[in-house]
Order: sequence, then C-alpha cells, then structure tokens
Amino acid sequence: MTPHKTARRKPPRRARAPGPSLTDRAYRDLEEMIVTLHLPPGSAVSETVLSQSLGIGRTPIREALQRLARERLVNILPRRGIIVSEINVKSQLRLLEVRREVERLVAKSAARRATPEERGQFIELARRFEKSAKTNDDVAFMRVDREFNELSAAAARNEFAAGAMSLMHSLSRRFWYIHYKQAADMPLTAKLHADIARSIGAGDETAAGKAMDKLLDLVAQFTRDTVTAD
Repeated sequence: MTPHKTARRKPPRRARAPGPSLTDRAYRDLEEMIVTLHLPPGSAVSETVLSQSLGIGRTPIREALQRLARERLVNILPRRGIIVSEINVKSQLRLLEVRREVERLVAKSAARRATPEERGQFIELARRFEKSAKTNDDVAFMRVDREFNELSAAAARNEFAAGAMSLMHSLSRRFWYIHYKQAADMPLTAKLHADIARSIGAGDETAAGKAMDKLLDLVAQFTRDTVTAD
C-alpha cells in the first residue's frame, strides 16, 4: 500500500507595498505647480489640459482638484470652472494663529511617539534641510518641507491634528514661496526646520516645541513684513 503523500503548501506571496495612486500623484504634481506659481493665483485651470500635460486621466485629476479645493488652493465654481485661489495676508495671519498651536502639539507628540525608524528619517530630513540652506535651493526646500510635514503628522499618531495640518500647509508654503525673496531668509528658515527635525529625531519634546516656536515667530514676522514689502 502506497503511503499517502501530504501535499506541500506553497508559502503565501507577500503583497507588494502599494505605490502612490494616480490621484496621489496628480495631487502632488498639482500642489507643487500651485505652490511654486506655475499655476499662479487667479488663473483658470482645465481638467482636460491638466490631464494632457501630466499624462494622467481626468478622473484622478478631478479627485486631486477636489482635495485642493478642500485645502483652499483652488475654487471650483459651478458653470464657471476652476480658479486657483488668491492670496490674502489677513487670512494668512489668522491661519498662523491655529498653525502655531497645532504644529507645537504635533512636534512634541512626534518627539514622544516616533518609532526608531521614523527618528532616523527625521535626522536625514534635518541633513537635507541644511543642504537646501547651503545651496539656497527653494524648490528642494519646499519638497523636503512637504516630506517633513507628512512624517510629522504620521509620527504624532493623532489623526485630528494631522487633518488640521493638511488643511494649512499648502497655503502656507505657497504664501512663503511668493514672498520669501522680498521679506524672508530662506537659509535661516531651512535651518530652523532642521532644528525641529533633529529635536524630534532625538526624542526631545521640550526642544522640539521651542524650535517650532522659533520657526513660527519667524514666519509670523515674515508674513507681517510682506505688507511693507509689497
């Protein structure tokens, strides 16, 4: 009698980590175009034209624009189209009132709750901030800043603070990009970001909170100075 052979089970395949969706890609591309003024305030945008220029279908473009509308970077007007939102200094100062409280909370929470891997990423971001300061590279700084904001929101482990942050940062980055050559010190701004990232990486809540206050003091003064500069 032939002994029964037990069939060997094949090990389950590991699922590949999903890459960014087309909507995420469309959002990142459009957000950068708006923040860096390739799509200036007041300009009209077309789903069809954006779809052709970015090589992304209209549905992801539409979804990305809806997200940008929630973040107040575009206005979707029924029967009139989509307009990139204008800049308002007074509303920017009101935004900073909220941003100071939320970002201090996020920085301190991230310093307390970040994983070892995330701490290493913060240290690397500090290095990249300092590199952008040395080269005075504004676009490189903006890209690192976006990564820093996303990592801070994840490391803080507070979905409510993360949601509030996501509604503020694109508007803040665009305002800074428009006016920094008139009224801001880009290398100093990058260095202050590096101080925050390094403090979070070191797990120092107090230092992270103080570094964030220094940065937002600078940003508030810069925002007020734009009125004079203009």
